[in-house]
Amino acid sequence: MTTLVTGATGNTGRHIVAELVRRGEAVRALTRDPAAAAGRLPAGVELVPGTHTAPAGLDAALAGATRLHITVTAGLAEVGPELVRRAVDAGVRRITVLWGGGVGPVEQAVAESGVEWTRLEPQEFMSNTLGWAESVRTEGVVREPYDFPSALVHEADIAAVAAAALLDDEHAGRAYNLTGPESLTPRERITILSRVTGRAIDFVPITHELALDRLIATGVSRADAEYVVGWYATPTSDSTTVVDTVERITGRPARTFAQWAAEHADRFRERPVPPPGGSGVRR
Repeated sequence: MTTLVTGATGNTGRHIVAELVRRGEAVRALTRDPAAAAGRLPAGVELVPGTHTAPAGLDAALAGATRLHITVTAGLAEVGPELVRRAVDAGVRRITVLWGGGVGPVEQAVAESGVEWTRLEPQEFMSNTLGWAESVRTEGVVREPYDFPSALVHEADIAAVAAAALLDDEHAGRAYNLTGPESLTPRERITILSRVTGRAIDFVPITHELALDRLIATGVSRADAEYVVGWYATPTSDSTTVVDTVERITGRPARTFAQWAAEHADRFRERPVPPPGGSGVRR
């Protein structure tokens, strides 16, 4: 049986592809640029062009697939129900959906699809920390408006749960809240980053409005920026409370933030400056 993974080169998608391959499954990876994806995904994965936000063009990608993973992203709310309908019509019989932070049109369509489904509800991704990488590399600082704890979860653990839900039979009709093994404040994460990178990193508080402006400058709408910054301003109990879902489903402890930081340490280290007059490469 073949599993079609949407967003196959994204934060979680690439981990889901890798986990399914590790378990010996046939995987079809949906990507806008198959040539670029070829170097980022395991050998043997079938690469198909397309995007889940344009479901009308996915008949070939869905043909023969019996399982589907959907990552809810910007722009999917309007067309996601069509994607689900086309998938079911094509013969997909099991769907996992990585929610967009709430039960919206896509999540609802999956739940009402008539096939087996599992909804993944992770709290904050550890990869959000990569938003600090540039300021850490160039200035040795992290600027954030709040210092509240967050039960961050490793993207590979989200993927491990997704793979289990796609392949095993006991997860149908379930919604899984996913966290890591600890709830950490930004200052606590900075301490861990400092230790694994071997450099001092300072926490610099900024205002709520400056945090909004920073997001909007990246192209995020004001409404979305207010949602994101507001989430940090008034965290829910789910976002700060550790649960053992990852360990219960995968049979091993959830990965720690220290593990994630060690994996990505080079992204936060100061880059050497080449000598004047050349690239610094000896020929």
